Amino acid sequence: MNRASLEKRPDEVATMFDDVAPKYDVVNDVLSLGQTRRWRRVVVEAMEVHRGQRVLDLAAGTGTSSEPYADAGIDVVACDFSLGMLKVGKRRRPDINFIAGDATNLPFADDSFDATTISFGLRNVNEPHKALQEMLRVTKPGGRLVIAEFSQPVIPLWRTMYTEYLMRALPAVATKVSSNPGAYVYLAESIRAWPDQDHLAHWLSEAGWSDITYRNLSGGIVAVHRANKPGSEHRPSVPVAKLRRQVKRSSR
Repeated sequence: MNRASLEKRPDEVATMFDDVAPKYDVVNDVLSLGQTRRWRRVVVEAMEVHRGQRVLDLAAGTGTSSEPYADAGIDVVACDFSLGMLKVGKRRRPDINFIAGDATNLPFADDSFDATTISFGLRNVNEPHKALQEMLRVTKPGGRLVIAEFSQPVIPLWRTMYTEYLMRALPAVATKVSSNPGAYVYLAESIRAWPDQDHLAHWLSEAGWSDITYRNLSGGIVAVHRANKPGSEHRPSVPVAKLRRQVKRSSR
C-alpha cells in the first residue's frame, strides 16, 4: 500500500501496522519531534475520567495511549485491528486488557464504556462515519468521546511548510529509523488527504454526538475533538464550555 484515500482496505492497513509494530512508538517520537507525548497528555486531560469508570481506547496500537489510564487505576480496554501491535503491547504491558477489534464493528455491547477515545487512528479506518456511530453505540448516555487526529494547520505559511515536511522530509527520516519506510509514505499521504477540523466536527454531529468542540495543537497540525453522547446522565457543561472557548483560537 503506497497511496492513501478515504477508502482503505482494512487487511492492507492492518498488515502495514503489523510490520512497523516493533519500532512504531520510537519512530513516532522521532517523526513528531517529540510532540506525540504532549499531544497524548492533552487527550487524557480532555477525557476527565477517574477510578471506577471504564474507558475504551481505540486504535490503541501497542498501548502507549492506554497506559495513563491503567497507571491511574482506571479500567481501560486497548482495542486495535493490528494483531502485531497488540502482541507488542501485551508483552510490554500485560496488565492492560488488549482486544482485537474493528472500529466499524466493535465487539462490545451497547453502553459499555463511560468514555471512548481514539488517537491518530480514525483516518486509517475505511469507514470513519460508521466508526463514529459505533463509538456512540458503545458509549454510555452522557459519556464522552475524545479524538486526537492530524488536521490542517491554521496559518497558511505554516501549512505549506508542514506539507513539505510530510511529503519530503518525513519519508526520508523514516528511511533512517523504520524497517518499512513505505508505510510512512502512506501515513503522510493519509494525513494530507484527511478533512480539516470543521469537517470532522460535522461528521461527529451527523453521527449523533453533541456538545462538539475542538482544540488545535501545534498550530493545527493536530486537533483534539471532544463530544458527548446525549442522554439522561449528561455531563456538566462547565468543562465543555472551557474547551469551547479554545475552539479555533488555541494553537499551542
